[in-house]
Amino acid sequence: MTDTCSIPSKYDHSSQEADFDPGPGKHVLFFGDPMCSWCWGFAPELDKLAKRAQGHAQFHIVMGGLRPGTREAWDPAMRSYIRHHWEDVAAKTGQPFDFARFDDEDFIYDTEPGCRALICVRELEPPKTLDMYESLQRAFYADNLDITTTEVLANLAVNQGVDRSDFLELFNEPATRSMVAFDFQRTQAFGVQGFPSVLCAEDGQYAFLALGYRRYAEMKSDLEAWLKA
Repeated sequence: MTDTCSIPSKYDHSSQEADFDPGPGKHVLFFGDPMCSWCWGFAPELDKLAKRAQGHAQFHIVMGGLRPGTREAWDPAMRSYIRHHWEDVAAKTGQPFDFARFDDEDFIYDTEPGCRALICVRELEPPKTLDMYESLQRAFYADNLDITTTEVLANLAVNQGVDRSDFLELFNEPATRSMVAFDFQRTQAFGVQGFPSVLCAEDGQYAFLALGYRRYAEMKSDLEAWLKA
């Protein structure tokens, strides 16, 4: 089992990177999904990465779309597959997991609502983007909350200081679904095939710092060299 959550191969990777270039200067782009278990394992490393980039490079959280639009409840095979991932992440990273989620046979593993909620906070309260991302992960993995439901997502946004009515209005706007789709397309354009992934971009030049789970200590020397170049 690899240390990454893979994107299903049905997605189109035909877009060009140039269409999604973050602009001049140094940028660190994190590609993930709040319902990706390896991304939850990566959360402490992501926090260190974001803090180090502060003041030296613009930091972006891009929603990749692990299983957006899922409509069917997970079957025993899928539950077993995902549970093995959770167990592996817990053993390797020490991150907390509540395995009671697997008792819900009717759960629909649709990652789009969580991604959309993150984008709403990114629009309404940009400094809280990373905090909201971590709160989505913690709510799902450690607290066994269903982050596919609007009420839970609104509560998490309110905890980040976002007005509930503003969040709900934006969350239900068709244009917000387009913003989510843009993030998914951006992920595909850069050839990201699994999460977590970290990309360093500068003036049209790109290099991956992480493709799958990687400890900050293992990334640090590469990151420092790039930031100081």
